[in-house]
Amino acid sequence: MGRASKREEIAQAALRQFHAQGFNATGINDITTAAGVPKGSFYNHFSSKEESALEALSRYAATLRFDMLANPAQPPLERLRAHFEFLGRDTVENGFVHGCLAGNFGAEVADHNEEIRAAVKNGFDQWAQRIRQVLVEAQDRGDVSGGLDTAATALFLLSAWEGTLITARADKSTAPVDAFFRTVFDVVLR
Repeated sequence: MGRASKREEIAQAALRQFHAQGFNATGINDITTAAGVPKGSFYNHFSSKEESALEALSRYAATLRFDMLANPAQPPLERLRAHFEFLGRDTVENGFVHGCLAGNFGAEVADHNEEIRAAVKNGFDQWAQRIRQVLVEAQDRGDVSGGLDTAATALFLLSAWEGTLITARADKSTAPVDAFFRTVFDVVLR
């Protein structure tokens, strides 16, 4: 009988290491040590650190609970708020140290690696589209202005959220998160 694949352990360890340390500070040895596998095992499953980073981005996206945005049993703006509240709790509970992996990669790697830049852009585009859909539903219900540019507002909300995470990490406080919720839900989407 052949050896069991270690791909899952390596992929999960890569996600944790990239999220905790960033792309440049994470080496393949860090990943394999965290996975508890020999360094050579990495190359049985990934051709490069960049390939494992792309896998990490995909896995990270699955943790963002986009399903919360599509729950038809809940009013659209409540879904949107619940989604960002979930993300905010994760940030606070992790001690303001990780931020958003896509945002981190966007800031750290996008200028130097076209494939990672494209993956980050694609992830943000998909996220903004999900937010836009919620805003369209809110418009249809009369919960937000019919004149609201839903595409531009979705991009603004996503950009504001990413900035909120950076500021919260620098400040080590919930003040930026609180300001995001007050401004978005009490002013912009009122």
